[in-house]
Amino acid sequence: MTDWSTLIDACGSAGHVPALLDRFEADPSGVWSELMDHLCPQLDTAFTASFAALPRLAEIATAAGSENLGGVLSAAGAIASCSPGLSEPDSPLMVFSAPIAVLHDLANRSLSQTAEAEAEEYVNLLQALLSFEGVETWDRSLSGLQTGEYEVDCPYCGVNVFVVIGHDGYFCCTDDYSLQEVQKSPLQPARGQQLEGLPRRLFERALADGQERLAHGVRHLFGRAACPDCGTGFSVSERVVAGWIP
Repeated sequence: MTDWSTLIDACGSAGHVPALLDRFEADPSGVWSELMDHLCPQLDTAFTASFAALPRLAEIATAAGSENLGGVLSAAGAIASCSPGLSEPDSPLMVFSAPIAVLHDLANRSLSQTAEAEAEEYVNLLQALLSFEGVETWDRSLSGLQTGEYEVDCPYCGVNVFVVIGHDGYFCCTDDYSLQEVQKSPLQPARGQQLEGLPRRLFERALADGQERLAHGVRHLFGRAACPDCGTGFSVSERVVAGWIP
C-alpha cells in the first residue's frame, strides 16, 4: 500500500491525493485541471505523488468510457513525460512499468479509433503514447502539427523563423504572416522513403490511422527549410529539438 503522507505533490503533503483521484474518476473532465495543478502543473513538472498515481490512473483509464478516456490518458501521459529516461536508475517508467504498459495499450488502441476530424485529440494521444515509451522531446513537441506552426531560430543568423505546417500552407517566414503579406520560403518535405526511425513510424502510423493531413505534416516537420533572411538551409526537426526547453 502507498503511504501517501510520505509523498509530495505541488502543494506539499500528498495525503489528499487518493481522494482527489476518487473525484477525478467520478468526473474526469470537471476535475482534470485541479488534478494537473497538484500532480503536473503546467504539464511539465511532476512529483513523487505524481508517479505514484500512475497505477490508479491506469485503473481509471481501463474503466473509463470513450468520452473520458482521452483525458485520463493525457493526464497520465503528462506525468510520464516528466520522468527521467529509461536509462536512468530507478526511472519511474521502470518502477511503474506494469501500469504504464496498460496505459500504453489503451493509447495505442484509442489512436486507431480517432477520426481525422479529431486531429487535436489524435496528437494528444500520440504524445501520450510516446511518453509511455520514454521518447524524449517529441512526447511534448508534436502539437505544432495540430496548431500548424513551430517557432525556431535560424542556425546561421539567429533570426526567429515561423515554420508553418498545415491549413495556412507549408512555408517559413520571419514576420507575422497572419497580419501582413510576408516573404515566404517553401518547405521541402522529406520523401516517405527518406524517413527512418521515429519519423517513419509517426508517418506510417498517421497514414494507417487515416490521419492523412497529419502524415503530410510529419513529412514537412522532418523535412528542410531555408531562412528567408539569410538563405541558410536547415532541418526543421533539428531546430525544433534545439529550441526545446524541457
